[in-house]
Amino acid sequence: MKKRMGILVIFSAMLYQSCESSTPSKIQDSPPNIVLIMGDDMGYSDIGCYGGEIKTPRLDELAANGLRFTQFYNTARCCPTRASLLTGLYPQQAGVGHMVDDRGTPAFKGDLSYNAVTIAEALKAAGYSTYMSGKWHVTPYVIENPDKHNWPRQRGFEKFFGMISGAGSLYDPRSLTEDNEYVAPRDGFYCTTDFTNYAVKRIEEHRGDHPFFLYLSYTAAHWPMHAPAKAISQYKGKYDKGWDEVRRERFERMKKMGLTKTGWELTPRDPFVQPWSADVPDREWELANMETYAAMTTLMDEGIGKVVDALKARGELENTLIIYLQDNGACAEELDWVKDRPDEKDIVPLTPDELQTEMVPLATRDGKPIKIMKEGWPGPPEGYTAYGRNWANASNTPFREYKHWVHEGGISSPLIVHWPAKINSGTSGIGGFRTEPAHLVDIMATCVEVGGNSYPKTYNGNEIQPMEGKSLVPVFEGKRLEREAIYWEHEGNRAIRMGKWKLVSKADKKHSFLWDEVNELALDNWELFDMEKDRTEMHDLAAAHPQLVRKMAEMWLQWGKRTGIVPRPQ
Repeated sequence: MKKRMGILVIFSAMLYQSCESSTPSKIQDSPPNIVLIMGDDMGYSDIGCYGGEIKTPRLDELAANGLRFTQFYNTARCCPTRASLLTGLYPQQAGVGHMVDDRGTPAFKGDLSYNAVTIAEALKAAGYSTYMSGKWHVTPYVIENPDKHNWPRQRGFEKFFGMISGAGSLYDPRSLTEDNEYVAPRDGFYCTTDFTNYAVKRIEEHRGDHPFFLYLSYTAAHWPMHAPAKAISQYKGKYDKGWDEVRRERFERMKKMGLTKTGWELTPRDPFVQPWSADVPDREWELANMETYAAMTTLMDEGIGKVVDALKARGELENTLIIYLQDNGACAEELDWVKDRPDEKDIVPLTPDELQTEMVPLATRDGKPIKIMKEGWPGPPEGYTAYGRNWANASNTPFREYKHWVHEGGISSPLIVHWPAKINSGTSGIGGFRTEPAHLVDIMATCVEVGGNSYPKTYNGNEIQPMEGKSLVPVFEGKRLEREAIYWEHEGNRAIRMGKWKLVSKADKKHSFLWDEVNELALDNWELFDMEKDRTEMHDLAAAHPQLVRKMAEMWLQWGKRTGIVPRPQ
């Protein structure tokens, strides 16, 4: 790692003294580069170092030479996770309590709040260069004359290439943007490859004796199941055993790895998932979806490897903090909501410089009609499929539920931390696990500490909410965090984690999304689990601990009021 100029250290020290700091920095050496990488719509056990059979050798290598967190949490959905990750706040405090639509309150405005700072904004004040590649998705997508106040360049990133919106074709995504302008994809474009290449270019072209922050936000492995045929071919036949056997084998590997404890049970197959057998409907199509999903994940892993190689080539890997995580649990969504497809005779191919504006395109860029779910085939641009509940149940081994819900299957994420200068065999033990519960809100606090900066009270004339998280640097060193609790709310699903206890509630028709104090403290829709003995949430202890349920429900309600969730808008 090149020696940083003394002026950067002095500048950082001056900033530290002039601003309020929630976490005094203990990092005495040159501030590290920070590379934050996120996968999209992936299950807890998909990657190899968390028990999966999917080939992820580069992530496995980072884990073997770094740390794996076993109880790291996201928010159960893409937009809220990105808002929380970027700001160190709960998503409702950042203005993105649901998706990017305005539901009439500050917590559910659907647009990143100006009473929050992003990691990029915080680190720029410490002298960092800031780059982003990939999916943004924390502001509304507007085609004509967009208001760009919350685009990446306006929220602290010096360079950006990616998508302003969320899902889309991996070959021809909507809202593709470079810096501040929508652009059409190059010939042969593929999201994972091009987002990787842009990130690598930013590393290679970075100049100056100062560190950089790179946020690489992949769209893999979010639907549609898109991957080149060559990448898919390596998984041909890999899943012929079916989803039941994949779940069983993953659970056995997780036990051997130490990712699960003795006594934890594998959750039963989702009742809406058919037992695997030779007569599963559309068997070959089902297999092709999982083969493609696996290929998408491996291609992402290869991209991460290219980023690591670029850091090595510059001599920067030693003092670069690399963080890998996923935005929510596996996605059980089907695409049955996609309607009104055009007649093939009405399809007109896009010109090379024409913008793609549809999340689900009507046709490929060369004019082939898009085929939805079982009308199409996973892999090529004209196939628009999701792997659905059947395989998502396997991706989330051994947990319950999926993206959207706040049981463990919806909110549990791998977290890999790699930083050779600080995490090594002589200090905290490389390749180990960290079992301390942690959350997205902790990433901002961690970046602020290692970056040598302090968290501002005001920014650009706006009062900034205090960050909610705790720096994970002590956890890197094997220490514990002191915190009252971690909280969740998404689409009426609620949870609170306090020590070993988790209280969780799944929204249903009886328990409306419109809450008040009376129904919010009703005890008939809460489940209570001892996460040390039963992290797979198989044994509800609410009836045995009514006072604890009431206490935690009251804590959740007060948090909901503080963050603007209660009362919840329609």
